[in-house]
Amino acid sequence: MSYPPDPNNPYGQPQQPQQPGYGYPQQPPQQPAYGYPQQPPVDPYAQAQQQQAYGYPQQPQYPGYPGTDPYAGYVQNTYAGWGSRVVATLIDGLIIGIVPIILIIAGGAMSVGSTTYDPNTGTYDTTGGNSFGGVLVILGYLIIFAGSLWLAYMEGTTGQTIGKRSVNIRVVREADGQYLGFGAAFVRRLAHILDNFLCCLGYLWPLWDAKKQTFADKIMSTVVVKSS
Repeated sequence: MSYPPDPNNPYGQPQQPQQPGYGYPQQPPQQPAYGYPQQPPVDPYAQAQQQQAYGYPQQPQYPGYPGTDPYAGYVQNTYAGWGSRVVATLIDGLIIGIVPIILIIAGGAMSVGSTTYDPNTGTYDTTGGNSFGGVLVILGYLIIFAGSLWLAYMEGTTGQTIGKRSVNIRVVREADGQYLGFGAAFVRRLAHILDNFLCCLGYLWPLWDAKKQTFADKIMSTVVVKSS
């Protein structure tokens, strides 16, 4: 194909079309390959999140078996022995019981009246007891009640009394291994009344029970376990 002469060209040679500069030739826009549709632009923020997810894969959560207790293995392997419980009870009893027992015995002796026999008249003379003795008896029982509240508070909040701490045992809920709380611990102490029936059979029950529970423990769903 010929081009008309350019009047501005002194040589009269037809002007050639401009060629692309040296270097890499310009490529026409790439067409999508046949059979593969063009992908939409990728959001860099979403891509970063996707890469982070690939870097730290989440572990699948498997549902637990129905009826299993996560604390069952812990509790089962650490039931406190019967001997440890007896020693703890004796220690607590000595702490809160020595002074009240002395007061009750002394007050009872002072409250008892005396009877004397007069051989001349053949009659008996009875004198009344000291009223202060009755006060000592009441004071002794009040100390026992206050001591029981104190022990229940310690068991409910820490799982241990001084006696239990001495032998490294504690009382916890059977369901989750947590502390009872003051209210439940106090009711548990009241439930120990049932352990006294039939020659203290409830206190002996841990000797052959699988969970080493007394009757009070079974009523309140509690267990006594080793603390260390």
